[in-house]
Amino acid sequence: MEELHEILKARTLPELYAAEDAFLAARPGWEVAFRRYFLADRAAQRAEIRPQAGAVSYIGQAPLDGSGAAVWLFLVRGAAVTRTPGLTLVEADGQRHWWTGGSVSGNGDSYAQTGDVLRRYISFLEERGMTLPDNCVRTWFFVHDIDNNYAGLVKSRREIFETQGLTPQTHYIASTGINGSPVDPSALVQLDAWAVEGLPAGAQRYLYAPTHLSPTSLYGVTFERGVRVDYAGRAHSVISGTASIDSRGEVLHVGDVGRQTDRMVENVGKLLEESGAGFSDLQMALVYLRNPEDYAKVAPRLAQLLGRTPYVVVHAPVCRPTWLIEMECIAIR
Repeated sequence: MEELHEILKARTLPELYAAEDAFLAARPGWEVAFRRYFLADRAAQRAEIRPQAGAVSYIGQAPLDGSGAAVWLFLVRGAAVTRTPGLTLVEADGQRHWWTGGSVSGNGDSYAQTGDVLRRYISFLEERGMTLPDNCVRTWFFVHDIDNNYAGLVKSRREIFETQGLTPQTHYIASTGINGSPVDPSALVQLDAWAVEGLPAGAQRYLYAPTHLSPTSLYGVTFERGVRVDYAGRAHSVISGTASIDSRGEVLHVGDVGRQTDRMVENVGKLLEESGAGFSDLQMALVYLRNPEDYAKVAPRLAQLLGRTPYVVVHAPVCRPTWLIEMECIAIR
């Protein structure tokens, strides 16, 4: 199976759909495994959303280059692809990749909603003979008003993970937890996820970079810094949301977005190095910025680092107010 990532941008969501359709029409044989739309005004753009089968995610995170909307496309070739509402199944090389997108619950506070979406996802996996610890490769949690609602997500996720045997003594899951507003105004938390069925034992190797980063459990959260997943003929290095943090779990360079960007890049580089990859192997990157006015300060550095790698910088506060920037990425060897 071949893979291709692309990020497209446009002034409006209808224009973005047109650009996406043209992009796909020019690439016969490629199928979309997952797509995520970043919306500058999710309340106004909600009415413009078109129905689409498959794993599709819409999130209120404004692109900071002036675009009104952007989309990350994860495409595959040489695979059997089946789409149903909210789900894409990709079958290739003896594995079945299960992509889900846009899972929300409008019931209760962020603690209750996190519990709802996670329990539903665990049931989804179990109905197909999979488990959260063994098969889930990656999660994304989007939290509306993260400064007030993140604590509820953290508590609920930790409690549910413990029921699944996910503890500091076992392992967690590569993840990003970031500010983002679901298009459903009653939703405070949204979950996107990627699971793989058919991986041999030991195919997932978790990444730590202990000289630069602390275990996340040191400050009470439950995710892995990254994971390397080995397949037939290739390996994914999936790097979680990574910010300017040190090996004690402390925020570095408080108030200085430029130095935080440099440390973030250094930390990502160490995780990639541990996985056997480097920045030249990047296939995509997402960058989250707390303060839109900082975009002009970091854009040249990111452009230099990422080059022709598909990426987008969006307005999305990180889980600690003192963190100004965060980055996630996928590399393939």
